[in-house]
Amino acid sequence: MNEEIRYFSPGSDQSPPLRAMARRCFTDTFSHLYEPEPFERFLNAAYGDQGSMSKDLLDAGMEWRVAQVHGEIIGYAKLRPLAAPAPNPRKGALELQQIYVLREWHGRGVADRLMHWALDRARMLGAPEIYLTVFDHNERAKRFYARHGFVEVGRCTFQLGDRIDDDRVWQKTL
Repeated sequence: MNEEIRYFSPGSDQSPPLRAMARRCFTDTFSHLYEPEPFERFLNAAYGDQGSMSKDLLDAGMEWRVAQVHGEIIGYAKLRPLAAPAPNPRKGALELQQIYVLREWHGRGVADRLMHWALDRARMLGAPEIYLTVFDHNERAKRFYARHGFVEVGRCTFQLGDRIDDDRVWQKTL
């Protein structure tokens, strides 16, 4: 079945379905790693009605691109001013904070299109480089980022509940 994928910049009216999709994606990918209670607290803080994602959608400093099929959000990318712990970042560097695609859409070019948008948008904004962080054991994501020219340049941690995970900082010169 050849389905038309629509790509667009979301408005605040897209907040509920976008947050639901992000919550599902994060749960599908990471829920097996964490205890249920702290995981649920994290999900609510990140993707709840008053969570960080709702606030980010209203932040003019954030750049978003959404992929949608038949009214359902299937993926998104979020570009922001650099907040990741990057070693010696150049002035104006940006961060690809998230690029999420629903599992059933993996391997169908959605993530590639979102990545191309993020890189093109970063160039258009004059960024000399772009950074991202990735969970050290997310091999699929690391292969994807390497295929798009990112290289590992550092380490950081991600804490959820009592668990502290190793993340990697990756960079691409634009």
